[in-house]
Amino acid sequence: MSFSRNTIKKMLPKAYLRKYVADQIYVALIYFKNLVPVMDQYVYNDGTRKNLMSLTGTIPATISDMTYNIPICLWIEPNYPQSAPVCYVKPTQEMVVTGKYVTNSGEVQLPYLEEWKNGECDLVGLLQVMVAMFGEFPPVCMKRHPEHEQASCWQQYKQTDETYCLSLTRDDGQPFQKENETNC
Repeated sequence: MSFSRNTIKKMLPKAYLRKYVADQIYVALIYFKNLVPVMDQYVYNDGTRKNLMSLTGTIPATISDMTYNIPICLWIEPNYPQSAPVCYVKPTQEMVVTGKYVTNSGEVQLPYLEEWKNGECDLVGLLQVMVAMFGEFPPVCMKRHPEHEQASCWQQYKQTDETYCLSLTRDDGQPFQKENETNC
């Protein structure tokens, strides 16, 4: 779905610099087509709730020559652009939050955000920095599923002649060398 500047402006409450913020969001959507503007309720750490504009969706990050869609949410407060957006990585159920610039709760803590300057920083710049940093320091990874990684107990046994042997791996995941193996 495409959003016009006017549509975005109408979504914003009067507390925002509506024309400016709508323009910033519109330009960000041109470059980052998997983001969507949404008015939603943000809950602050102290439990206070407030309706804020957000950009929600995914941004591409190239990690080891593969492009991954990183799920994010940028919360834009009414005093934007005086204050930086509050940014989160929003992992799916199959993901866990990791990374140098992301807290355990998923909050993004980049120097660009911490050193935010009105007039010098904007949404497109922030998203470009996130793409670059997430490519270098991935903010999420897939959860490990031990039940899929390890065969059932019975499948771990190998039949050799008339005996069964249990195949084990070392802590580093490598198989034991023959000199370290024992007879069953």
